[in-house]
Amino acid sequence: MAAIELHDVEVQAFLAEIDKCEGDVFLVTDEGDRLNLKSKLCQLIGLTQLIEGGKISNAHLECQKPEDESKLFRFNIFGASAEKVTEEVKEEAKEAEDEKKSEDEDK
Repeated sequence: MAAIELHDVEVQAFLAEIDKCEGDVFLVTDEGDRLNLKSKLCQLIGLTQLIEGGKISNAHLECQKPEDESKLFRFNIFGASAEKVTEEVKEEAKEAEDEKKSEDEDK
């Protein structure tokens, strides 16, 4: 399991993304505690200590499944769910393809 460092994450969006994960996601503290964020109780305990002004200031995560790690990594970068980012990329590609077809028809 690789570690993911999160910074300035919106808490509600982050928890929604955790709920979409298929495997366990652990918050690892500097003291070595491992809290399973799939558990609502652990979410309360772990996140309460990390929240500053409604955002997670800094966190170290470990994911049981690689696909969850990838999903949370994208969330950390884009600040949106992986599905939303994928959908935006697909839409941009479709728009570019439609524009190219239109230009080809004009020729």
